[in-house]
Parts: sequence; C-alpha cells; structure tokens
Amino acid sequence: MIKIGITIGDINGIGPEVIIKALSNTKLLEYFTPIVYGSYKVLSYHKNIVANNNMVFHSIQHPGQAVEGKINLINCWEDNVAITLGRPTEEGGKYAMLALEKAGKDIVEKQIDAVVTAPINKHAMQLAKFPYPGHTEFFTYLDNNSKSLMLMQSEDLKIALATNHLPLSQVAAAISKELVIEKIMTLNKTMIEDFGFEKPLIGVLGMNPHASDNGLMGNEEAMFITPAIIECKKQGIFAMGPYPADGFFGSSIWKKFDAILAMYHDQGLIPFKALTFGHGTNVTSGLSFIRTSPDHGTGYDIAGKNEASASSFLQALYTALDMVRNRTEYFSSRENALVRKAKKSAGIHE
Repeated sequence: MIKIGITIGDINGIGPEVIIKALSNTKLLEYFTPIVYGSYKVLSYHKNIVANNNMVFHSIQHPGQAVEGKINLINCWEDNVAITLGRPTEEGGKYAMLALEKAGKDIVEKQIDAVVTAPINKHAMQLAKFPYPGHTEFFTYLDNNSKSLMLMQSEDLKIALATNHLPLSQVAAAISKELVIEKIMTLNKTMIEDFGFEKPLIGVLGMNPHASDNGLMGNEEAMFITPAIIECKKQGIFAMGPYPADGFFGSSIWKKFDAILAMYHDQGLIPFKALTFGHGTNVTSGLSFIRTSPDHGTGYDIAGKNEASASSFLQALYTALDMVRNRTEYFSSRENALVRKAKKSAGIHE
C-alpha cells in the first residue's frame, strides 16, 4: 500500500490539529498508510483539544515498520516541549525542522511514496536557523536543486509561480526568457505526468499592469515572456499569452485553461485563494518525488480553539495519493510503449 509521510509542522499552530482531524476519518486507511513525523507527546497534547477523539498512534522507528490500517508515528525527538499556542518560537521552528529533515531523508531514500507537510511559520524557522525561505526551497535542495515549481491546485484551478518567496522589488530582475521557458516546461511536464493531461493548455500571465499595454508600462512581456511562449510552442507545448492578470481572472478566461503560470507570488495566490480557499493544495512540482501541503498557514489566531478545518489538509492527502497513482501509471505506460517499440525493431511479434 502507498505510504504517505506527514510532517507535524509548527507545534504552536493548527498543523497538529488538522492532522488529527484529517486522520480521524478511518476510511482513509483503506487507501494509503499514513506515517506521521513528529512527537507522541505533542500530538497527545493537541489531541486533547479535539473533542471526542480517541485516535491511537502506532509508534515505529522507520517506514519499513509501518503497519497498514494504522496511523503510524515516528518520534523525531523525545524532549519535553514547551508549547506556546499562537506564537512563533525558536522551539516551534526547531521541532518542525527536525520532522522535516527526517521525512526529507526518507522521501529521498524512497522509504515513503509522498510527503504532505503541515504549515510552518517562516519567522519561527528563521529563529531555529532553518536555511531556506520555505518548504519549496527545502525540498528542491534535497532533490539536488532540481527545476522545481510551486503549484497551487484545486479541482478546477491550477496556478504555478515563475518566482516563489521573492520580494516584489526583486521580481523584475529575476524574470528572464530562460526562467519562463523552464517554468512552462516544468508545468507542462507535471500536468502530463502527475495530473493525467495528455496535451494541457497553459495560460501565461504578464508581469506588468495590462501586460505592459504594448510597452507603455514595462518591457518584460516583449523581452522575456512572449519570446519564451513562442519557444515553448515550437517544442510542442500549448502555451498562450501573456495575459493581463486582472482581466484574465475578472472575465473568467482562466476557466478555459488547464493550468496557469503567474510571474510572482501574490499575482497567483490572491486569485487562487479567493476562488478556492480551504479546498486547495500546494504542490512542489518538478521533483523526483511528490510533496503537497494545505493552502493555509499556521493559523495562530485559532490555534488551540478546535476551530481549524481539515478540508485543505484532506485535499493535500488526496492530491498526493492521486499524484502517486498518476505518476506510476504514466511511467508504466511509457515503459510498456518502449518495450513494444524495441520488440518491433527486433522483429519480435507479440
């Protein structure tokens, strides 16, 4: 059975709560084996917050010991932890990092099939000396600095980012023809391999207001984005644009596309969260392994109040499961096609 690793996230936020609520649906155990990376003591603390919860964790040392039909738990530390609900602390960052590092090691070594991460707080992670801006950059580093892509996805809307956690003042300097080509190609690849599209139609947004209005408000579209789209079309990718972001979403043009590439963080995430909040998933595409997370943060304002919804975390689990299945089917089909081609070339008839 598919094994999905789940990192505990910030112990002072809603991550542990939504993990407990999501896994309370025992029907999930028929489809995959969950392995939570965290602490029995911390999860027991948060379990007391969730009313009427009798969840039992099966403690293991490594994924090879995971038992199907149970919620498996790898204790990443034995320390007694001071939980400070609703606040970013160095301890919160430290223990979130320990869980991430252990799960990261196991996903790279193929001990688990996918990893779903509960939210972390960037300030807390910095206090703990976490050397990456976020999850995306951490997993990209683990995967030998692969050409990764931050993709926000729901059933009806998929928006990827050309630049991730970058200050707006640095976006223009970061945009290049080569970067846009790389991101379009990675998005096309993940739509085919991970989401089952044969020939995805990709809409590309401009960077400037009105997509620069023929150079009146910037030249990034003419210099970098349009040439990148033309190059990708030459390589057989169905990419169109660049589109002005406001009209693209305001007039519902986005509904015509299978996926969208935005140039910077808020250009993509504001419409995504406005249209899908609570039902979306953050995917790090382009990796040799599968990583997803819910579309929300640590929720400090409601931590410890038993008010957090598990809907987005459940979607992250379902998305990871579907991606494992789709990727397995894609590579299996491709391998079978290559075998048939080799037999045909050798004159072997089935």
